[in-house]
Amino acid sequence: EVHVVESGGGLVQTGGSLRLSCTASGFIFDDYCMGWFRQAPGKGREGVSYISSRDGSTYYSDSVKGRFTISREGAEATVFLQMNSLEPGDTAVYYCAVDSSKCSEWHGSGYWGQGTQVTVSS
Repeated sequence: EVHVVESGGGLVQTGGSLRLSCTASGFIFDDYCMGWFRQAPGKGREGVSYISSRDGSTYYSDSVKGRFTISREGAEATVFLQMNSLEPGDTAVYYCAVDSSKCSEWHGSGYWGQGTQVTVSS
């Protein structure tokens, strides 16, 4: 059974920082894409940032580029999302997911965590 577990959400003021963590276990992909999506109230799901186990390449949405940094811990299926200069528009439930897709072709298939709330106050 696959488990995807996120942690690190919370409440922060505008301009603050948070670090999200995610660990996935129980899957048997040799290569995978792992990363973060978010969904704000009344809005659709948005891909935020992904990282490839194949070559470490990363993807960022335009809305977070330059403010968020994704990283991976060694050979483990553990990823981090360092979020700096947070804005009220970043308020959402952040979900971690993992799939065998290439990151360039990933649209949210695979295994998902339960999500962690990030709230940025103005």
